[in-house]
Amino acid sequence: MLRKSAILLCCGFLTISIQAQNFGGGVILGLSTSQVGGDDLGGFNKAGLLVGAFVNKSISELLSGQMEMTFIHKGSDNPNMKDSEHKDYSQEDISSSYIEIPLLLQYQQNSKLIIEGGVQLAYLINGYYNDSYGKIPIYSVDPFIEYDFGLLLGIDYRYSEHISLNTRLSNSILPIGAEDYDVVDSYNSSRKGKYNSVLSFAIHYNL
Repeated sequence: MLRKSAILLCCGFLTISIQAQNFGGGVILGLSTSQVGGDDLGGFNKAGLLVGAFVNKSISELLSGQMEMTFIHKGSDNPNMKDSEHKDYSQEDISSSYIEIPLLLQYQQNSKLIIEGGVQLAYLINGYYNDSYGKIPIYSVDPFIEYDFGLLLGIDYRYSEHISLNTRLSNSILPIGAEDYDVVDSYNSSRKGKYNSVLSFAIHYNL
């Protein structure tokens, strides 16, 4: 109930803000490509959906602030599971989905280009491990913590009056795995935690 209330509250805030005077806003549609640092799989091989809405407001001639609410897929992918000749069953991959709220500061480089950076807080909707047969049904509780806190950098290119092309790189700054917070021997350096890394490509439609 709390999760649904928070999502509805944020959606309502975005809708009201877009309609308010001196605020701009729009919708987001794109693709996320991701990996999970610390899971022994490399490469931005996990593709997923990125969809949401945003509101923004000018702070000065060159600076503006932007708040977004998006649904995004994250995780990692083991391509060897799909290789019929060299199947690798030893390393499971990760599937997760989040409601994410990025808070951005944007710098107007010129009439077409914006450089942006900020923080993001994401709330876990679903997260699990996969093997070659699908979801691994071994966890009695969610193997991932509820929140993902991270930093992001991006570039926004104004293609036309209403459309801009956005590219971002984001990374968790706190571990996302529930087991990463277990008490372990301080001399055990093998456990460094797992962190989401996402490279996204999106179209922003400015209303």
